[in-house]
Amino acid sequence: MAAPPDPGDPRTMRERMLAGDPYIADDPELAEESSRALDLTEVYNATSVRQGALRRRLLEELLGAVGEGTELRPPLYVDYGSNIRIGARCFANFGLVALDVGAITIGDDVQIGPSVQLLTPTHPVEPRPRRDKWEAAEPITIGDNVWLGGGAIVLPGVTIGENTVVGAGAVVTRDLPANVVAVGNPARVVRTLQP
Repeated sequence: MAAPPDPGDPRTMRERMLAGDPYIADDPELAEESSRALDLTEVYNATSVRQGALRRRLLEELLGAVGEGTELRPPLYVDYGSNIRIGARCFANFGLVALDVGAITIGDDVQIGPSVQLLTPTHPVEPRPRRDKWEAAEPITIGDNVWLGGGAIVLPGVTIGENTVVGAGAVVTRDLPANVVAVGNPARVVRTLQP
C-alpha cells in the first residue's frame, strides 16, 4: 500500500476510499453506508428459503448490481454492498464474505462454494500508518463461468479469467488466466482447460 496521502488533500475519506487511495474509515458517510449494509444483510440473513422474492428485493437494494437468476444463500457478509456487481445465473453457497471496500465484479454463471472470501481491503505493512488506522483497497474481478471451491480466499487486486476453477481452500494471491485449474496456498496453476 502506498504511503498515506498529504494531510492537505481536500478529498473526504470516502472519496479517497472510492479512488483506491489510502484513507481512514472515520468518515460519517462511510459509517452510514456501512450501517445500512449491515442492517440489510441482517434482514437478508434472517430470511427463509421460501422468501425468494424478498431475498431478491433485498439483494437489489444492497448490491450495486445483481443479474437475473442469481442466488446467494445466506448468510452473506459485506462491507458496503454497493461496490459489488454480480452477473446473471450465479450461485453462492452459504457464508460468502465479500469485503467491498474496493470494487468486486463477478461475471455471469459463476459458482461460489461455501465460506469463500473476496477481500479487497489492504493495510500498511509499516507499523505507524497501520497503528494510525490507514487502509486502502484493490479491486477483485472474477470472469464468467468461474468456479471458486469452498473456503477459497481471493486477495486484493486479483483478476480471475473466465472458465477458471479455483480449488477448495486455495488462496489466490495473484491473477489467474482463463481456462485453468489452480490449487494451493498460494494458488498455482496445475492444469489447463479446453474452453
